[in-house]
Amino acid sequence: MSLLLWLGSQLSPSWSNISVLGVFLTVFTLLLDAMKRRRQWSRYPPGPVSLPFVGTMLYVDFQNPLLSFNQLREKFGNVFSLQNCWSNLVVLNGYKTVKEALVHKSEDFADRPYFPMYEYLGYGAKSEGIVFARYGRAWKELRKFTLSTLRSFGMGKKSLEERVVEEAGFLCSAVNAEEGRPFDIHCAVNNAVCNVICTTVYGERFSYGDETFKKLLKLFQDSMKEESGFLPQLLNVVPILSRIPGLPQKVFQGQKGLMDFIDVLIKKHMETWDPAHIRDFTDAFLKEMEKGKEAEENGFNYNNLRLVTADLFIAGSETTSTTLRWALLYMLLHPEIQSKVHAEIDKVIGRERSPTMEDQVSMPYTNAVIHEVQRCGDVVPIGLPHMTYRDTEVQGFFIPKGTGVITNLSSVLKDEAFWEKPNEFYPEHFLDANGQFVKPEAFLPFSAGRRVCLGEQLARMELFIFFTTLMQKFTFLLPEDQPRPRKDSCFSFLNSPYPYQLRAVPR
Repeated sequence: MSLLLWLGSQLSPSWSNISVLGVFLTVFTLLLDAMKRRRQWSRYPPGPVSLPFVGTMLYVDFQNPLLSFNQLREKFGNVFSLQNCWSNLVVLNGYKTVKEALVHKSEDFADRPYFPMYEYLGYGAKSEGIVFARYGRAWKELRKFTLSTLRSFGMGKKSLEERVVEEAGFLCSAVNAEEGRPFDIHCAVNNAVCNVICTTVYGERFSYGDETFKKLLKLFQDSMKEESGFLPQLLNVVPILSRIPGLPQKVFQGQKGLMDFIDVLIKKHMETWDPAHIRDFTDAFLKEMEKGKEAEENGFNYNNLRLVTADLFIAGSETTSTTLRWALLYMLLHPEIQSKVHAEIDKVIGRERSPTMEDQVSMPYTNAVIHEVQRCGDVVPIGLPHMTYRDTEVQGFFIPKGTGVITNLSSVLKDEAFWEKPNEFYPEHFLDANGQFVKPEAFLPFSAGRRVCLGEQLARMELFIFFTTLMQKFTFLLPEDQPRPRKDSCFSFLNSPYPYQLRAVPR
């Protein structure tokens, strides 16, 4: 025993030294880290002066954020910062900046911020859908499943193309029924595009006069309008406001109605569900839910089913139908371009056979017109917010983990460094000197990187077949007694054309 005490007394000074050294190294490491963080934060993007409580929210017109972003970009450059109350936000502008973030550093910007204002719809830790889901295992599994299931039901295949061609026929019949009278084509186009996603998600289509279908489409449109404005942003950055009983439901009546409607459709679908006969995406998701605990951990639950189908409906219908409305508006405003499209269709397809995706290669001008519609129409100008997954840098600026990021896609599609006439409708942006189709690298209407639009392939197919079929069958004219349609857009998350009327004269 005395020997052990003696050994302890001999060792104690050494252990004391080690303890002191350990404390010194810990403090030194913390100081170095603090100095590093200070140097990094010194490179945080510049921005307007932040005010108490509201931050920089008063500098942004939430009814027209693009105008505010362009003004701030002129003052602070392509990378600038904002602060919504206590939430940090960085806005990225221009093709080079956005490409660096979304392509070269795709995982750094793959996360999504949390949206407290959507909690009442069912969004939570285990149910986030796909579009708004945080970056992680559950999101990866759901996205992988969704893409593979959509492919199995025809996305990118002849079977879905045939459905789009068939729906284009129904659309032309609806347009023809107007008998050349002035009308607003908005509803007919919405019906056609939404029916394509309906057949994929629920295995059925609706007739254009169906009252249930009309209600669904109105709820879609109302829900999109509710996204813009100051109050939704405030509910998002001050979570306690979102928990005031009844307030979110009052502010987002359309969204609540849409989710209630989707609940009815899913429950009706479940009544006829047969695991041995998978009819559509909903059936495939229900079958995945049957796999038990592992499937549950990967996000396959009823609440996610309703959120994912809602994501597919919104992403797969409203953006495409809005683009088609821009396309027809540009044809009204540029009859000389419409004539060239007619001539190419007559030469390649004729007026009897239905257009197919195989025709696209042989129709460079029509293809260029469709791409220019997407560029100039600029339907999703600021995309969906991203969030940094870890500390990162863009254009030499430091952006810490957990920072909200807005990619100004409009500044990419109208980047003066890449487009000859960025603010004009000019199909030649997509044609080379020999009249062959080319796609400039700054064409990013579907965003890019890990959060690129799920329905890009379907949207491209729909845009070509619907537009080409309509142009094959009709000449679109401005009504003589109507004012000339406006070229500018109205913003409600999407950039949409103002309502207009046209005449469709059979060719």
